[in-house]
Amino acid sequence: MRRREFITLFGGVTLVWPLAARAQQPDRMRHIGMLAVGTKADEPQARARKAAFLQGLQQLGWTEGRNVQIDDRWPGADAADARKDAAELAALAPDVILVSGSPAVPPMLQATHTIPIVFVIVVDPVGEGFVDSLPRPGGNATGFMTFEYSLCGKWLELLKQIAPSVTRAAVLRDPASAGIGQYAVIQSVAPSLGIDVSAINERDADGIERSIADFAHSPNGGLVVTASSFTAAHHNLIVTLAARYNLPAIYPFRFLLGSGGLMSYGPDLVDQYRHAASYVGRILKGEKPADLPVQAPTKYQLVINRKTAKALGLTIPDKLLATADEVIE
Repeated sequence: MRRREFITLFGGVTLVWPLAARAQQPDRMRHIGMLAVGTKADEPQARARKAAFLQGLQQLGWTEGRNVQIDDRWPGADAADARKDAAELAALAPDVILVSGSPAVPPMLQATHTIPIVFVIVVDPVGEGFVDSLPRPGGNATGFMTFEYSLCGKWLELLKQIAPSVTRAAVLRDPASAGIGQYAVIQSVAPSLGIDVSAINERDADGIERSIADFAHSPNGGLVVTASSFTAAHHNLIVTLAARYNLPAIYPFRFLLGSGGLMSYGPDLVDQYRHAASYVGRILKGEKPADLPVQAPTKYQLVINRKTAKALGLTIPDKLLATADEVIE
């Protein structure tokens, strides 16, 4: 039998008030945890993402400091810090936890099997075992996947369009996670484009620098940067190396271009945080993650840096310019 609270009124009448009813009162402070891997809290991208999340919550009637409290952790790309932060957040027992980045999900799922989790910026939630299926996640987690794998083939197509001389492409990937699936799709389209692809497995910054330098010794090379927390954490280094060795490169997200990347094609990650607020709001009202389907983006953005193209001696096709969502002058 459920525990009930009994409140005695002045007339001696006893009011029975179930705890479930109290939980629905709008003035009760709710608690949200937040774990974001790949960026630090003081980085512009992190600030933009949290602002979008807060904006999405506010549109649903949840305002930080008034009826919701947020405890956030931004461990960057450090796996040990992510595990520690996940354990700390679980110990706080929030009503729901927003988790950003594939490497952040396993430690959070290990830390709690009961607290609802909403994830964003996750490439392959089914393949990585985070959910049972996209339409019916099961368990205590659901959220928003970064993109569908078919998108990865588009990266190589766009690279060939902007740099027709490319016949070799190095694919910078994370061999321990969804980088394997991304590389497989890129491999499948490479023969039709006349491009030989090879993988550069992410280990550390020094290793990436050596691998890209070795690859650049031969002509007609290009670079495809896949989505991972490593590329997010080291995007400035990757952009610098691409410029140093005159390698046309394509990136999965706009923010990875920094100030000198050539082009990107992928979803708006800031917008994913705004969408995540809708699921967090629904869970705060009583819905279960297992009943909320995992969603994929419906729109992708093509961004081209005209200045970088000029520095590489590339002429951007008019057709490509016409389809770009943003052209950086």
